[in-house]
Order: sequence, then structure tokens, then C-alpha cells
Amino acid sequence: MADNHNNSAEYLEKQKEEILRLKQEKNAVILVHNYQREEIQDIADFRGDSLGLSRAATGTDADVIVFCGVYFMAETAAVLSPDKKVLLPVKEAGCPMADMITARRLIRVKEKHPDTAVVCYVNTSAEVKAECDICCTSSNAIKVVNSITDHDRVIFVPDRYLARWVDEHTDKKIIYYQGFCPTHYRLTEDDVLKAKAEHPDAEFVAHPECSFVVLKLADHVASTSGMFTYVKSSSSKKFIIGTEMGLLTMLRRENPDKEFYLPSGHLICANMKLTTLGWVVEALKHEQHVVTVDPVVREKAKRALDRMLALP
Repeated sequence: MADNHNNSAEYLEKQKEEILRLKQEKNAVILVHNYQREEIQDIADFRGDSLGLSRAATGTDADVIVFCGVYFMAETAAVLSPDKKVLLPVKEAGCPMADMITARRLIRVKEKHPDTAVVCYVNTSAEVKAECDICCTSSNAIKVVNSITDHDRVIFVPDRYLARWVDEHTDKKIIYYQGFCPTHYRLTEDDVLKAKAEHPDAEFVAHPECSFVVLKLADHVASTSGMFTYVKSSSSKKFIIGTEMGLLTMLRRENPDKEFYLPSGHLICANMKLTTLGWVVEALKHEQHVVTVDPVVREKAKRALDRMLALP
């Protein structure tokens, strides 16, 4: 195991110092997703959502990328930065929603709906991206779908709730795939109503991966990066945040004059929490758990990502 010691403040600081030393020695950059543990967010060179982090990696002169997130994120970084060595500290850190769609399943869906554009959420494998026309994130999904001019119908994979949200903001016919995020799925209408009753002067901000009944209760719907922007600009002082609990770490740090509440104690992604400082040390020390993508798959997946990145 990478963490056989206790998590005392002193030991955590020693681990952080070791990571800094190894990072300099290896010419590495550390990318940390917004849902990671607080101490992991502390060591970030770049912190943000999955695609924002991968884009940040392409602009660095690092030789090694340590991606503190889940597998599809590290894989996306490898697609966009083939000249860099991408490490995933915990190889078992996966995404249940991404695992709900495979290239073979998507091909079957495409066969049922010929002459239909395919949009895939960035929360998918490189093999799935390779079978899509264009990728999207939770922040630009509506823009991506509306940018398609040569088709009136769109297959949207894998998140049915994000697809439903997009469907409310487009004239195109959306063909849903029945995937979902188990973490956001656990947030219920009752949870939100109870939180609103306890904090009547708080705004409820929800992630579009939440169920549509939950989104209908939201004062604002936004991706994780969008939540930071919205909260900072809002005149409100209290917020109920409908997404994974890790986001509150930086929301509180960046907005010390504002209060944040979780509507449920179940908003935790176990996969995101697998990464510890100890595993980051091991990844850097041994350059282990390298994420690679087949060159043919990479080329096709990159086309779908590049089409999204080219949008204004």
C-alpha cells in the first residue's frame, strides 16, 4: 500500500515536500480535478474540470503529467498530449458513467439511427470518442449540439440527464443513451426541498448530470467550472451546491465571505477519492500506471475533441 502511515498534518506535509521534489526531478506537472481530496487539491499545478485540465497540459513544457482524477480524464490528456508521459496515480480510479457506454454499444446505436450526428460527453473512453463526430463538456453541451448544421437528429452519449438538459435548449431531436452518473443520481428531489427549507435564503446551484426533477428546482444550472464563475458573480451570500462534495473545498477558499451547503451527505464519488498523496508519490517515483492510447484510436478521438475545441 502507498499509505501505511497515519494522516497526521506533519506526515501530509512531508508527502507534499516529497511530491514537490519528485515533480522537479521528473519535470512533471500535476493536474487535479475539482472533486479530489482537499490535500490533493493543495498540490495542484492546475485545478479544474476534466477537459480544462487536459487543455492546460498541452500548454506546458512538462515531460510527465500526473492526472489526479479518473481514467477517462488521463486518457483524454494522453490523446491531446501524445508527446508526454501521462500517469494515473491509482489505476483502479474509473468512472461508472463512462463505463456504461462502449464503442461496440455505440456502433449498435448508430446502426439503428443512420444519418444521425453523434455527440459524446467527454466522460467517455477514447474508443467511444473515436466513434463520435464531436465531443462536449457539461459547460458547452448545448453550444456543441446547436453547432451541428448538417443533421437535425443527434445521438447523445452517455448521460441521459445531460442529454435531457440539452434537449430543453435545442430544436434538434435528441436520441438519449441511458447512462448516468451514480453520484449525481443519488441527489433526490426530497434532498433538495429539505435543504431549501433549512436554508431558505440560499440559491440552489445544480450540475446538469443531476436528474431533471432536481434541475427544475435549481436557481442556476452549471458545470463545475461554471459554478465557480456563477458563485463569484452572484450577489447571494449562501448557496446549496448540487454536485460532488469536493467542489466545496475551493468554493469556500475562493469565496470566504459566502456560505456553502451540500443538500445530501451522499454526494461523494468514491473513485475520485481513491487518489492520496501517497499514491501520487508512488506514481512520480516509479513513473507507474502510464496511460496510453492506440495510435489509430487516438487520431480518431482527437478529431472529435478538436472539433469541440475549435468552437468559439
